[in-house]
Order: sequence, then structure tokens, then C-alpha cells
Amino acid sequence: MTTRQPAQPTQQTRSSRPSGGGGSRNLPLRFVPLGGLGEIGKNMMVIEYGQDIVIVDGGLMFPDDQMLGVDLVIPDITYLADKMDRIRGVFITHGHEDHIGALPYLLPQLGFPTVYATRLTIGLITVKLRERRILDRANLVELDPDTDTPIQAGRMNVSALRVNHSIPDAVAVVVRTPVGTVVHTGDYKFDFTPVDGLRADLGGLARLGEEGVFVLCGDSTRVDNPGYTPSEQVISQTFEEIFHHSGGRILIATFASLISRVQQAVDCGVKYGRQVALVGRSMVNNVQMAIELGYLAVPVGTLVRAEDINTIPADRLVILCTGSQGEPTSALTKIANGDHWLVQIQPGDTVVLSSTPIVGNERAVSRNIDSLMRQGARVLYQGLAQVHVSGHASREELKLMLALTRPQYVIPVHGEYRMLAHHADLAVSMGIARENVVVAQDGDIIEATPDTGIAIVDHAPCGNVYVDGTGVGDVGQVVLRDRRMLSSDGVIVVVMTVDAETGEPLAGPDLISRGFVYERESEQLMEAARARVAQAFNKHSQQPGHSADWGYLKNKIRDTLSEFIYEQNKRRPMILPLIVEV
Repeated sequence: MTTRQPAQPTQQTRSSRPSGGGGSRNLPLRFVPLGGLGEIGKNMMVIEYGQDIVIVDGGLMFPDDQMLGVDLVIPDITYLADKMDRIRGVFITHGHEDHIGALPYLLPQLGFPTVYATRLTIGLITVKLRERRILDRANLVELDPDTDTPIQAGRMNVSALRVNHSIPDAVAVVVRTPVGTVVHTGDYKFDFTPVDGLRADLGGLARLGEEGVFVLCGDSTRVDNPGYTPSEQVISQTFEEIFHHSGGRILIATFASLISRVQQAVDCGVKYGRQVALVGRSMVNNVQMAIELGYLAVPVGTLVRAEDINTIPADRLVILCTGSQGEPTSALTKIANGDHWLVQIQPGDTVVLSSTPIVGNERAVSRNIDSLMRQGARVLYQGLAQVHVSGHASREELKLMLALTRPQYVIPVHGEYRMLAHHADLAVSMGIARENVVVAQDGDIIEATPDTGIAIVDHAPCGNVYVDGTGVGDVGQVVLRDRRMLSSDGVIVVVMTVDAETGEPLAGPDLISRGFVYERESEQLMEAARARVAQAFNKHSQQPGHSADWGYLKNKIRDTLSEFIYEQNKRRPMILPLIVEV
């Protein structure tokens, strides 16, 4: 069931703290990051006080080149398996994939706890849950950053503060506990000219600092960048130049959830008399949802069906599509490969990649750029033009966050290890004691109390869970190792036919090579390998009292052939023995 109304009011106000009862301050506040620390993606933080647990975010990560065949990577929630009855809610900071993308897979495992998020973020989550056909089982509640009414979560209460990011409706999550207030910044920057006109709540952050922030969990992604991150309005200026100088079609690839970027493209299209077509299922679904909720302003007649794009003059058309990260099944990748059912590159087309490649996606993005240019398109990407700005705070903005909130303890989050370490150094430079800053990684269990300090006290089972097609978690390191072996050295299938009663060979062995060598060009090698397998089989069958132990025999064939192949060409293909009994 989907609910778009805030939770019932409580008597506490934003400035109040829950009363702890006798001895409550002796209980530690516990933090368990299940994703997002030491990596970019799959952000998920567990905050635990006594018998109460709140979760901040539930994101995914895109696979790297070593995760062959894997579609998505989601957090390992083994730590929560025996604690599900203690979960008081999942609080979402914003609607990007690395913060909401795992929810369709995690919510069923967690027993469908209530998810709290801002209105646009709920809309994006709704699209995902509907695609997985579990929307009717979910409970989504609106989290309003403009209200002083917190959400009660056991002995904790939770509220939201508006921040700026590259998507509207981003918030910091504020968790008040009997031992102090936690501020989880989510992804943020301080943008004084945001596309939607809603600025970060600097006053609210300053008030929290006055009251006293116990722990700050702060975004670390751009700590290495000096100064300030540019405003999203810079993109509007770049789009203006591109639209002004382009005489053909304009294709803009971006994240489907980047609603503010879509708004900028639509605004430029309207200004220059172009109609807008949406290509890609997630782009169509998200834009339609954002229009219905009022987060996208699109004049009547601006949007056209994708099926009608070939009837519109090239200088009157903008195509918005997915695939800025080179995803294999995305619209732009299909267009680049020339196999999209609707869109083919034409001379004079301008393609804009309005994003920065996520770590691990650089090669796929580069391949798409090359393919598009070979077909005659002009391709603009970050580096050639400022077609993307980050949604993350640079160094001076991180300092401003620390200065406003004045936390007692700091846990850098959201970043690779070097980013977390540099953020820790930055906090120390702002006057926070070194022992009050914890650089942790996924699975570390951190405990904090006002009196005894903050420290990593244990480590929880934590790793990657791979999503491959409809399978969740059925692909592990062993399967990935086999896939890497297949991709690098290929496979040899050994087929032998034997007498079921005596175990005597009747035919074979026959060797079938796939991805190892081409048999017709390596007949000598394959014949020698066949002889070596036959020799090992005959030696076993001639032993006194031998039995038809097919498991042992398969291992013998595998070891013999593997050793021979490595002797000959220093390669280790996968060996698959197949014994047929007749």
C-alpha cells in the first residue's frame, strides 16, 4: 500500500530530544554501514539504539569489469537477518540509484518495513516497486522537510532537512536519540541558484549546531576538489550554447532520475522551438511520474511520442534518453551500436553525454563515444564542454557543513577509502579531535557514547550480493571466477562413452573446444590432448579391482588434461568431463 501523507504527528518538536529514562545514556549508539564506505555506490547505513533500528538509504552499485554477467550489486544485509522486528523504518535521502536502487530487492528480505522519503523520491521508488510487482506490499510514507513534526522510531525520532543535490527533493536525515543527535547529510552541495529554486536549509543546520550534534555522517565524494562545486545553472548556459549552434537533432543522454537536468533540456527545447521525445523505459516512466507530481513543467504539445520522431524535422527535435554510463541494454548504447529499433544516428546529429562516468564505466562510455562519432555524430561530453556538474560538495562546502553543525564525532561516509581518510583530515583541520573521527569501511560496527568516545568495536558479515537477471544472491565469487576463466581461457568439454557395468571405454574421448582454440587450426594439439586423456583413462581401468567411480574418474580426466594444456601453452581453460553410460 502506498501512502503519500506524513506520519501522524507526535508531541515532540524539532528542537526536542526523546527522554531516555533511567540509565539510557549508558547505552551506546551503534552505526553499521552495510554499503557506501570504501566504495562509490550501494549506500546503506544502520543506526541502532537499544532495541530500535533505523536505516538510512538502500542503494545499488553498478558492476565493474570483473563482475561478468552481473546486472547489479546490492548490500549484504546478513547483519539484519535476526533483527527485522527491531527495524522502525527506512529513511531515504534522495532518489538516485545508489540510494534507492536496491529497495526492490531488500524490502522483501526485510519484511517490508515502512519507507520514509520526500514526495519525488517516493515517486521514483514507486516506479521501481511497480516494475518488480511488489508495490502493493510496500508502505511508503512522505517525509516532509518543511514540517517540524518528526517521525517517531521507537526511542529515536527522525526528521529531514532540505539540502541541494543534482536531483530535487534531496534531504539530510536527522536522528535524535537519548544520547544525542545524528545528522546524516546524504549527498549534498550548497547551491544558491538551484533549478527548482529550493535552497538548502542552512538555518536548520545552524540550529542543530547550536543544540549540539553528537555524530555527523558526512558525504565525502568530492573532498579532493578544492573550492566550491558549480551550480546546476551552469548546465543551462551550456545547453543554451549547444541548442543555439546545432542545426540537426540533439540527443541528450542522462540519468533517468536526474529530473532537474530533464527540466533544463525541456526549457531549452521550448525556447528554441524544439519538441522533445523520450527514449528508454526508465526515462519515460520517471518523466511521466515527475510531471504528474508537479516536479516537471512541460508545456502542452512539447512532448511527442518516440514513434513519431522520424516525422519531425531534425532542427525541431530533442531526444532525451538513458545510457550516459554505457549500460549494455540502455537506449544510447543500442543507438551507438546501430541496433536501436527506432533511433539511428544521422549526419548532423549532436549527442550530449550529460554525466560523468562512474568508476568502472569509463571504457563502456568511451566505446559509445567512438561508435557515435564513426556514424557522423558530434559528441559532447565532460571535458569538451561543461555538460555536467557534480551534485557533491567540494572541500570548502564540506568545511561549511562542519562549521554549521559543529559535531562532537564525525564518520565520513559515501566514498572510496582515500576520500573518507581525506575527509577525516579535513575534520581534524576544523578543530575536531583526531580520536573523535572514525574512518570505517563496510561492515564495521561503530559505537559512540558521550563519555567513552567513538570507536570501531567489531565487524559484521558484509559483502556484495549480485543480481543477475531475476536471480538475487545466486551468483557468488565461485561463479564469477568461473566466468572470468571462461572469458579468458575458454572451455574444453571431454565426452567419453563407457560400459555401465564394466566401466570399459566404448567410444572417445572426444574433445570439444569453445573459446580455447579453433580445433581445425590446432588439430595436433587437440589430438595430443585426446591421447593424454585416453592414456589416463586406460591406466585407471587396467588397475586390479578398479570400480566405476565416475566422480573420481572425472577429477582424474580434469587434472590430467589441465596439466597437459598448461604444459603446452600456459593457459587454463575450464575442463568439463562428461561420461555417458550405455
